[in-house]
Amino acid sequence: HTHTLIHLLMGNKSSKGELSKQDLSFLCQNTRYDKDTIQEWYSGFMTDCPEGKLSKNAFLKIYSKCFPTGNAEEFCEHVFRTFDSDRNGFIDFNEFMLAIDVTSSGSPEEKLNWAFSMYDVDGNGWIDQPEMTKIVRSIFCMMGPVEMVEKLETPEQRAEDIFQLMDLNSDGRVTRQEFVQSCLDDSNLQDFLGPQKCRKSAAGLIITGATTAARITTVLDCADADA
Repeated sequence: HTHTLIHLLMGNKSSKGELSKQDLSFLCQNTRYDKDTIQEWYSGFMTDCPEGKLSKNAFLKIYSKCFPTGNAEEFCEHVFRTFDSDRNGFIDFNEFMLAIDVTSSGSPEEKLNWAFSMYDVDGNGWIDQPEMTKIVRSIFCMMGPVEMVEKLETPEQRAEDIFQLMDLNSDGRVTRQEFVQSCLDDSNLQDFLGPQKCRKSAAGLIITGATTAARITTVLDCADADA
């Protein structure tokens, strides 16, 4: 799959700061973007990230624009971890494009499989109750008091309800298949747990001349975020 293939292409940037032919070919094969679009994204990425990698702090600054009334730091940690497929503490261009492609243009199943990787904090192939609680708590913090004020349940209660609903065989574990199928069967779950949290319609995924920050906030449905 694409997340395993990415490791074969690390470090293939040319000496002139252009995207290598290998990386361009790889991204054309493993995303829905054409060469011109990938080159356009790469130009913006390198303008914002001259060293060719996006740090966690920079990512948090961008992502937090989606949620001005809440604290997105904890949730951003989980999103960043899922983007950073080789776990080296940075997001390179290939990782960036693969994740953006899935979260913006993937099928519901692809998006939910990506989301499962975010919820499976320890990467052991299933989600347990503490992991579910950790992520749901971070979502509540991110949404802030204004949006969550009408929700009278605590994040712990919400996480327990979700977990019980998803754990179809009551073995104390939510598998990838259980997670994906439960969300596909329940639009409210899919809305709450999917990779896009702003619930706003993103207009114009690719914006000519837009910075990486503007592109990320657009992809993440943050239509009102500043570039």
